[in-house]
Amino acid sequence: MRRLIISLLLTFPFAALMAQNEELSYFLPKTELRFQVLIERTEYTPGEFAKYSERLLRKTASEQKQTTYRVAGVSMYTTAIPDSAKYFAVPLDKKHTIFTVERASNGILMALNAKRKEVQEPEKFVPSKQQLPVNPHDYMSEEILSAGSTAKMAELTAREIYDIRSSRNDLNRGEAEYMPNDGQQLRIMLANLDKQESVLTQMFQGVTTRDTTQYELVYVPDKGEEKAVLFRLSKYLGLVDNDDMSGVPYYITVEDLQIIPRLKTDADGEKNVKGDVGITVNMPGKIRITLTEGTKQIAQFETYAAQYGTLESLSSTLFSKKQTSHVQLNPVNGNVESIQTEPVD
Repeated sequence: MRRLIISLLLTFPFAALMAQNEELSYFLPKTELRFQVLIERTEYTPGEFAKYSERLLRKTASEQKQTTYRVAGVSMYTTAIPDSAKYFAVPLDKKHTIFTVERASNGILMALNAKRKEVQEPEKFVPSKQQLPVNPHDYMSEEILSAGSTAKMAELTAREIYDIRSSRNDLNRGEAEYMPNDGQQLRIMLANLDKQESVLTQMFQGVTTRDTTQYELVYVPDKGEEKAVLFRLSKYLGLVDNDDMSGVPYYITVEDLQIIPRLKTDADGEKNVKGDVGITVNMPGKIRITLTEGTKQIAQFETYAAQYGTLESLSSTLFSKKQTSHVQLNPVNGNVESIQTEPVD
């Protein structure tokens, strides 16, 4: 695509504009969809005593390290890029009371005789803090640590786990040799026993850790392209290229809902007449976006997109010698969000 460099025009007096040009070019936007995909990575590390787990704890445990990935969530927001097919100009002459023009740095028209509407950025993703790993050996007795073999260590550790369970049951029944004085002390003792059992059980059952990474994927929909692969995810490799068959495809389907907001812009109820030199704006169309994995729906969104709408012309009577207007456009889809008309002194 041919790249066009356009200077940023924020707020210049009308007289300065008149001295330089008779018109100012601008683009209308094309709406792009930005998906924030959360990929959860799960890593399993087998315990040192994994092969003894079935015999000593009556629980099966894998002896193979494994890393898997899954989609944990999807959100979407929209941004805009210039639509090279929608290149127009603002008339700057004595016939039109256009005093200020605001464009984005990429040349997209933002406002006329008004302040631009700022784009709302989504909140940045902040991953949860990972807990520091616990060393199970710190919870082992001297007898366990001095055992002469791994099998003996596993046997003594399993015995310690059963003793912890027995102590917890005695406390819960009120039958322990040393009972706490109050409920708070009891809760502390039970919590300590739970932690000891959990840490020692890791020696058999292993440790599973999870962390989440956010990926941002950009998709620019166009009419006629109803379904496409947004991304592929491999259970064991994570996010892969769209042409990598090792990943399961996640599809995006865009449905044109045929809903376009009505433009009410004619000053004093007058209609545009043929040959009227107006200002072209965009009336976006509403679309429904559905993400699926196979037959399973992952997420669904609705938004307005500039490329699914129509072009409209603001009547030049809005900027005549007798009156002027303050026009604010949506920075993402180009929709006319507000028009305020007032007489010219």
